[in-house]
Amino acid sequence: MAESKLLNLQDAIKRYIPSGSSLVIGATLETMIPFAAGHEIIRQGKKNLTLIGPISDILFDQLIGAGCVSSVKAAWVGNVITGSGYNFRRGVENGSITVEDHSNLTITMALRAGAMGLPFMPTLTALGGDLYKTNTGIKEIDCPFTGRKLTAVASINPDVAVIHVQRSDEHGNAHAWGNFGIAREACLASEKIILTAEEIVETEFIKRDPNRVITPGFRVSAVVHAPWGAHPSPAPGFYNRDHEFFLEYREFSKNRESFRNWLETWVTPVRNSGDYRKILGAGRMDSLKIKNHMLSEGVDYGY
Repeated sequence: MAESKLLNLQDAIKRYIPSGSSLVIGATLETMIPFAAGHEIIRQGKKNLTLIGPISDILFDQLIGAGCVSSVKAAWVGNVITGSGYNFRRGVENGSITVEDHSNLTITMALRAGAMGLPFMPTLTALGGDLYKTNTGIKEIDCPFTGRKLTAVASINPDVAVIHVQRSDEHGNAHAWGNFGIAREACLASEKIILTAEEIVETEFIKRDPNRVITPGFRVSAVVHAPWGAHPSPAPGFYNRDHEFFLEYREFSKNRESFRNWLETWVTPVRNSGDYRKILGAGRMDSLKIKNHMLSEGVDYGY
């Protein structure tokens, strides 16, 4: 019988994300960002992390503001609704973080190369652009077959991928739906995978729809039950984006003192998802719940 990988969030972060780790966190673009895991990283005081991702929304900004980050490899960092990420901006301006610039496609190619065990991935993207000036992992090459100019994107193999999913069994077999972003590439390229899940279900439930499994369970290091673990980003089928939260965060993150006050409200006192939901409040949670359900068509896996 397969061993259970269920852990509480504190133990999963403590065991698998030491200071100095490189992390893909927030791989599904603007949805399903693992804020609960990010906040636990802050509470545990992890340092010198390298954050990797396409669009991290405000989670990268929070981790940078909390002093957890030394470098970033990303296509964009900020506040998707309002633009600037003030902690990120301060970090770049004062030199406390270094940045490796990517496009959404080059970060995808880097992780795909890592997933395939290749040193780089050839692509047509970025030719004639400025990424060559700031990213030493992107170089122009000649195709050995046609002589055509190509971009070579160096592989990235993160230490850990932290992925939020709608449901998982205790062995790491998980269903996700909606925009996958680069989650599958991130999982295959990373040494370890931590899944946070809205709900934990029986394995038989997962087996009914195998094509929805986001990564093989045997590759997963830990599974955490984390209801509302992606808030304030949306979790398709569970809750919508909390637009007001992003607007509020913009105001609190404009200077370091008010950002510290924000941490003392939303991060420091939280010990589990129940604590977080109490702070969020029943009324706010109800306003974000899915009201208009759009179910997928059933499929037949019979033989």
